[in-house]
Amino acid sequence: MGKLSCFKAYDVRGRVPEELDEDLAYRIGQAYAAFLHPSRVALGRDGRASSLPLARALSAGLSDRGVEIWDLGLCGTEQVYFYTAHLELDGGLMITASHNPPDYNGMKFVREQARPLSGDSGLRDLEALAAAGEFPPLPPRIRGALVPTEAFQGYVAHLLSYVDLALLRPLKVVVNAGNGCAAPVLDRLEKHLPFRFIKINHEPDPSFPHGVPNPLLPENRQATSAAVRLHRADLGLAWDGDFDRCFFFDEQGDFIESYYIVGFLAQTLLARHPGAAVIHDPRLTWNTVEQVLAAGGRPIQNKTGHAFIKERMRLENALYGGEMSGHHYFRDFAYCDSGMIPWLLVLEFLSRSGRPLSALVAERLARFPVSGEINRRLPDPEAALQRVEDFYGPIALKEERIDGLSLEFSNWRFNLRPSNTEPVLRLNVETRGDPVLLREKTEEILAMLG
Repeated sequence: MGKLSCFKAYDVRGRVPEELDEDLAYRIGQAYAAFLHPSRVALGRDGRASSLPLARALSAGLSDRGVEIWDLGLCGTEQVYFYTAHLELDGGLMITASHNPPDYNGMKFVREQARPLSGDSGLRDLEALAAAGEFPPLPPRIRGALVPTEAFQGYVAHLLSYVDLALLRPLKVVVNAGNGCAAPVLDRLEKHLPFRFIKINHEPDPSFPHGVPNPLLPENRQATSAAVRLHRADLGLAWDGDFDRCFFFDEQGDFIESYYIVGFLAQTLLARHPGAAVIHDPRLTWNTVEQVLAAGGRPIQNKTGHAFIKERMRLENALYGGEMSGHHYFRDFAYCDSGMIPWLLVLEFLSRSGRPLSALVAERLARFPVSGEINRRLPDPEAALQRVEDFYGPIALKEERIDGLSLEFSNWRFNLRPSNTEPVLRLNVETRGDPVLLREKTEEILAMLG
């Protein structure tokens, strides 16, 4: 099987043109068509300088094999998901490198019903076909047409269907698109909402003059925090480049860990659909499990990663799925992740309750304080993981290996998992209301990692 450095665990991502160029994009288009035999697909792209040339090459590869391309133009990944499912297309492709530096680009793929094409679900086959560049001959056929497609009709209405517009109050909201491609959607939603948007880093800009759009990096949070405080806003929101992840800041400008948003959204949605299943990842669990059970739902732990979460959601017909990385999945959104639905739900709740976001999460922060994800680049991650397991394993009350190593004790737990793509271990620690113990155990594990 051929290997290409830009093919990762879940998608394609690499430096342009060293790892990903127009020739390879053309071959990937041909490979996608040869593997899935689609008749019609959705195609979208982010605002990077290389995205339009790559989209043209990818489109040519698809078209040469007779595939009709419904071209969404500049959009977010979730719009490809939505239109693939909504228009009952045979697949979808998105050109994006999300939060990577400007000289990177990549691709995300889905098949019919917006089912993910990644990892063991076809991405390796796609890689082998693209690497070989040899495709089964086709009978004489007409090249597939390129169909320019409106990327907002139906999509914006679907987003608005998650909230009761009559309940919304005129809240002041800082929105930071990070010079990615969230701005066109925000501008269209704004027309239907009573909120006052304070827009920063709003226009798509391939050079990312204010830094790569990745709000998980602490240095990238300052602009949103400062704008919330300056304008005395009720909330701050920030997105990554293709806006499939949304991040929250309270009215004081403090960043809210997505872990707490997962439990909050689960409770909000379960109030409308009691008894439903909620999928969550193993990195941090106690707060989510407690809130889901309190709302009458069924918490189900599953391996981290969008393909694994989506597969389990379909299996369980789950109402909602949430990862502490900021991905939120919705049954009514073809079981896919959206960076727009979460903040609409939160703002509706704030409008109804009249309470600030800080008050809504304060109890959960105190009840289950967390370390936040800590990444350690190590020469031998497996040896470091084994050291930690050898030390803590014999005294743990519970051990799980759903994703990496999870060990649970009476009043604290941790998850330590290796990265899929680099020599890095990712650590998350939580306690039952004990910030001192949290600090002690986090430092203890980090010292052991070296």
